[in-house]
Amino acid sequence: MTPEAFHNAALALPGATYDLKWGADRCYSVGGKMFAVAGHEGEAKPRWCLKVTDGSYEQLIEEGVAESAPYVGRYKWVLFNSSDAVPDDQLLAYLKTAHALIAAKLPTKERKALGLA
Repeated sequence: MTPEAFHNAALALPGATYDLKWGADRCYSVGGKMFAVAGHEGEAKPRWCLKVTDGSYEQLIEEGVAESAPYVGRYKWVLFNSSDAVPDDQLLAYLKTAHALIAAKLPTKERKALGLA
């Protein structure tokens, strides 16, 4: 998946926002909470970093497709080993799941305001 396709898919999710953090990391959030990071702006080979379910976390790491993400791995975030580690449709599914996992933890009032409840 290209960085542009990832960006468009992430921002198409309800209430999703985008900003640069830590200098050049492309970060996607919902309700002010990050659900994905797409590596550095202008990077030739993007790095996808996402929140995943507990089962996906174990499976992706066991299969060698991803590794535990630095700093946030304990919260079940993975860093894919390459930009094409998984097919585009699978990456899109992980992106949607990441968004849903983070959105589900937002207060009900905030979810309603974002059109998520």
